[in-house]
Amino acid sequence: MKGSEKMNVAILGYGVVGSGVAKVLKENSGIIKEKTGHEFKLTRILDIKDFPLSEYRSIITKNFEDVANDESIDVVVETMGGVEPAFGFVSACLEKGKHVVSSNKELVAVKGAELLEKAKKNNVNFFFEAAVGGGIPVIRPISRCLAGNEINEVAGILNGTTNYILTKMITEGVSFEAALKNAQELGYAEKDPSADVDGIDAMRKICILASLCFGTHLYPDGVYCEGIRRVTLADVAYAEKYGSVIKLVARAEKLSDSKVFAAVSPCFVKKSNMLAGVNDVFNACLVKGDMTGEVLMYGKGAGSEATASAVVGDIIDCADNSEKRKVFGWKNTDADILSNYTEKETALYVRCTVANKPETCRSLKEIFGNVVFLWRNNQPENEIAFVTPVMEEKKLRKILSTTGITVITTIRVFG
Repeated sequence: MKGSEKMNVAILGYGVVGSGVAKVLKENSGIIKEKTGHEFKLTRILDIKDFPLSEYRSIITKNFEDVANDESIDVVVETMGGVEPAFGFVSACLEKGKHVVSSNKELVAVKGAELLEKAKKNNVNFFFEAAVGGGIPVIRPISRCLAGNEINEVAGILNGTTNYILTKMITEGVSFEAALKNAQELGYAEKDPSADVDGIDAMRKICILASLCFGTHLYPDGVYCEGIRRVTLADVAYAEKYGSVIKLVARAEKLSDSKVFAAVSPCFVKKSNMLAGVNDVFNACLVKGDMTGEVLMYGKGAGSEATASAVVGDIIDCADNSEKRKVFGWKNTDADILSNYTEKETALYVRCTVANKPETCRSLKEIFGNVVFLWRNNQPENEIAFVTPVMEEKKLRKILSTTGITVITTIRVFG
């Protein structure tokens, strides 16, 4: 869009999100023009499938070159998912001088720094609001509204599927397996739910958020990632007795030695913490600024129309900055900036079996000093649950290994 208020848009990947973008651009075109002054025309869609009944069938192509070589296309929307061929396609579009908007969290987490550098070199923009919060504005508020803050910590509930499963377990007392099946029936979870329930989706998102907040690319490789498959109703009951709920928490913190702590794992979250009240498929991102204190961004993190809304917001941002590159993003680095997650101080919830409960309880008090024992209905006679004092995780685990107890599970305590 060279000096015009009209912009031509192409979409790579006509799936759930891609079709949602087409819908928003069409149905809300009047609202968009009234609010922003911009008009957008969808001129090309790339997909490997055939859509003979689609109203857009005349502009659908299977040949990427039809998009890359079309000089009339101003913005390319990438909603394909995965690293390849998305990375190659996005790179080519940036090098052709086209702005790119992506909802692809895996691509941004792995290749974000490289793509931001390509955008800078070619004086175009690479935006990805939808890659983290779906329909929740997260990226733009952090990069613009909180730009006057030094942000050293970010945490959140970044996956709606796992949050829905845990909410069902907490509020209805159903097992993980039953809650997962229900989530699949409702379309919240895929047939293969691994990316969600094993924490991979949340890990990619926290890498993007940490990169943006701390200014240096945080690669997913090496980030500690633990999902919710091992969380049981017994753990949920013990969390309640501790005044907490169990959430899958993704978090990152910039440490004093310029290293970054980053991890994804189930956590006991105190009910007084703002994240504890985030339920069902809702997500939340908690950012700590040195001036603002804690800021919570909350909403539905998934869904075709919600995610498409965030994509269209980025398209509008491209139109507002059509003749220049908006100062945005982070730098790359070859340095290993990740700290050892076991050196982070935490308290641990421990559920274990023992041969002699009274003797073991006395021993644990002697070893840890301040230890909180928990109970639940129908607690087995040989089962003990407790929360340790706060210390380095590796020290806690070393002590636990010498106690003679049989650990069933451990869950970190957050907030």
